[in-house]
Amino acid sequence: MTTRFTSAEVRNAVELLASRSLIRLVTEIDDNGAIPPRRLAGTLPDLSSHQLRRAAEAARAHGLVRTAPGTGLELTESGSELADLYDAAARWARRHAYPVPVCEFSSRIHYVLDLLAPSLVTERAERLSRPSAARLPSAEAEAELARPRALLIQWLAGNPQVTRVSEPEPVA
Repeated sequence: MTTRFTSAEVRNAVELLASRSLIRLVTEIDDNGAIPPRRLAGTLPDLSSHQLRRAAEAARAHGLVRTAPGTGLELTESGSELADLYDAAARWARRHAYPVPVCEFSSRIHYVLDLLAPSLVTERAERLSRPSAARLPSAEAEAELARPRALLIQWLAGNPQVTRVSEPEPVA
């Protein structure tokens, strides 16, 4: 897939998708099913109420979750596809011990999204900070990034609302 995005679109998308709160919300629902009403704080006790509220609002606004009567907060098809992307990114990072051999699931995903971001941009890579050789030690590791990269490009192409750069509010 050759879809490319502007640096602002990629920055917007990575900022949202690499959010620890959003990663936790999406993967929790993917792993354990819908979160019943008023059980979000009990389900994700490591997140503050502010983090939970912002993650749920962002997930709803971007079509990743919906509230289903009787079951609670569940993933949409787009949310399920994002969970698959998160799993592929984390598997790559775990296999190659990135960013360090032992770290949180969300840190691994954040790292991989940051690593992939320059390859998604329409401008020349020289204008962006490329990962140093120390962060990507082998051609094998880079070749194995092809699957997470393809999933990310496919997901972003199918979810353009995530890449939209909002216009600044006019000053009155």
